[in-house]
Amino acid sequence: MTAEEKRGKQGVVKKAFLYAVPKTIPIFAGFWFLGISYGIYMNVSGFSFWYPMLMGLTIFGGSLEFVAVTMLLGSFAPFQTLLVALMIQARHLFYGIAMLEKYKGTGWKKLYLIFGMCDESFSINYSAELPEDVDKGWFMFFVTLLNQAYWVTGAALGGILGSFLRFNTEGLDFVMTAMFVVIFLEQWRKEKKHMTAYIGLLSSVACLLIFGADSFLVPTMACILCFLTVFRRPIEKAGELP
Repeated sequence: MTAEEKRGKQGVVKKAFLYAVPKTIPIFAGFWFLGISYGIYMNVSGFSFWYPMLMGLTIFGGSLEFVAVTMLLGSFAPFQTLLVALMIQARHLFYGIAMLEKYKGTGWKKLYLIFGMCDESFSINYSAELPEDVDKGWFMFFVTLLNQAYWVTGAALGGILGSFLRFNTEGLDFVMTAMFVVIFLEQWRKEKKHMTAYIGLLSSVACLLIFGADSFLVPTMACILCFLTVFRRPIEKAGELP
């Protein structure tokens, strides 16, 4: 590769990075707040800052990472843990299908784009309309990388701060419940017919009554996944799935 070609490639990468940064700034604000809360939550639960940082690097699923705290503190149940993880992140199956075309031609970056996809990265990469001089692959790569960096640094910082802060942390674990409520309300606001919301609510209530508070999570997620799969076409027509 000649010096001129090398400078040209660097220019392409730099342009994609500079175009991705402002797109992810709103995510930075949300991820840092939630990440710091998660890191503090992990710390008061008895884990050092390495745990939230490494979990952010390897799991990178905000809701799943909050749930994982309870799993780590509970009894050894690998099969149940696997099922819960699959159910919580099952929506990424649909994300992945929607991104098949967009990920074509991205080369080695495709592997990281698949691993690092989260709700926010999917939203930006799926809907972004790029100028002709901005490389699609590098743009999506930097959006994904920046969003993960925001979460990991926020979680690590929260884990560190949790060691020095001295205040009553009772009720801090409610941040997970609050996060799910906000996600639900945001989804409700975007939907027109609320089909997915009703599926989630009815499945949760039914499984809670049948299986009890200690065992309803896995059956609920299984029911939601089955209903979303069976009714995918009418839900798509209603505009509630990508």
